[in-house]
Amino acid sequence: MKNKNRRFWLALVIFSLTGQVAWVVENMYFNVFIYKMFNASAADIALMVQASAVAATLTTILIGALSDRIGKRKIFMCAGYIAWGISILAFAFIRLDVIGKLFGMTVGVASACISIVIIMDCVMTFFGSTANDAAYNAWLTDSTTEKNRGAAEGINAMMPLIAILVVFGGFMGFDLNKAESWTTIYTVIGAVVFLIGILGFFIVDEAKADPPDELGYFATIAYGLKPAVFRKNRALYAALGCFVIFNIAIQIFMPYLIIYYEKSLGMSDYVLIMAPAILAAAVVTALYGRVLDKKGYERSVFLPLFLLLGGLILLWLVPAIIPAEGLGMKIPVFIGSLLMMSGYLSGMAVFGAEIRNETPERMAGRFQGLRIIAQVLIPGVIGPGIGAAVLKGAATITNDDGTTSFLPNAKVFFAAAAVCVFLIALLGFGFRKQRKTNS
Repeated sequence: MKNKNRRFWLALVIFSLTGQVAWVVENMYFNVFIYKMFNASAADIALMVQASAVAATLTTILIGALSDRIGKRKIFMCAGYIAWGISILAFAFIRLDVIGKLFGMTVGVASACISIVIIMDCVMTFFGSTANDAAYNAWLTDSTTEKNRGAAEGINAMMPLIAILVVFGGFMGFDLNKAESWTTIYTVIGAVVFLIGILGFFIVDEAKADPPDELGYFATIAYGLKPAVFRKNRALYAALGCFVIFNIAIQIFMPYLIIYYEKSLGMSDYVLIMAPAILAAAVVTALYGRVLDKKGYERSVFLPLFLLLGGLILLWLVPAIIPAEGLGMKIPVFIGSLLMMSGYLSGMAVFGAEIRNETPERMAGRFQGLRIIAQVLIPGVIGPGIGAAVLKGAATITNDDGTTSFLPNAKVFFAAAAVCVFLIALLGFGFRKQRKTNS
């Protein structure tokens, strides 16, 4: 039994970290890839991001329901990671010289490469969302209980930022202006994801996910949208709704965070501030997951939100009250970043664990689509929209080539803090109403 338990934690760490590394490369570096290699426009990058978000959402909905119908998670996880790795490896061959020779093109090769990247990004997202968003997350829900779900979610929630550190550190040795660097990057990451898929067949124990009823496939897909299901699982949908608001707050400032540190505050060494803040926040999250297991959702959800709020307020106030020279600004920026990251990661753990706790037993697959909508789709549209509105009329700088770029300002932190305050008030009102109903 102990060996089985060790295999679970090993599989959790390996599959979560590897998956998040692959997602970081896609979310943060595919745009750099097509910009540097093929001179992609902002419209090209926006189209790629939008298409990938839609592909991720649809895949999670469709494959999550299918894994419920079949009653298996392991095969989708392991085979999905293998296919995911192969699709990442394919990007190593998307080069001007290769595509030009393959199609006999002398002009328009860059445009063709951009189109191929966008299409392949959707293909890669299909396999990645099958393996990670749908199957892995359903497996994690099925494989944990309310006694250990907080600890598991604490580890799972800290992996995205650990993955950022891994990718930042790994990419430091590459010149991203050279095609050879990208070939090496895609080959290494693709091979690692592929091998993890094979390893999974030996270390992953199949979760208990037998089909609970005789619903057809399309009925399984639509299951979470039925009013009767909503009425029966109000706590689940309440947690999903709060998760939407939480992620909207994050998406208001997160897309601009690194640009803000580097360009607006003039901190070219922002990695030296971010790295220790991320590591410390990851430790806080892992420890707080155990607190969640002992105290439960209601008594655990507010501390992460207050940490997040405190960090956002500090980051909002810093440029107005502290000079940029020397360590004067760096220390409060580090403290603000630490509070913000700790609140963000531990908040992800609390909401993630509550959603898993309230998910009907052996129905995890069909609800993964709702989770991805709450975590990615809605916040990814609304959050950056609020951020862009807040930054309308922001100051600009002139680049070396004569072009201009906008400078994010601290108003995004104030806007995110306002959403955070709204969420705290909403949760407080909801818990008081629930206690009155129960008494």
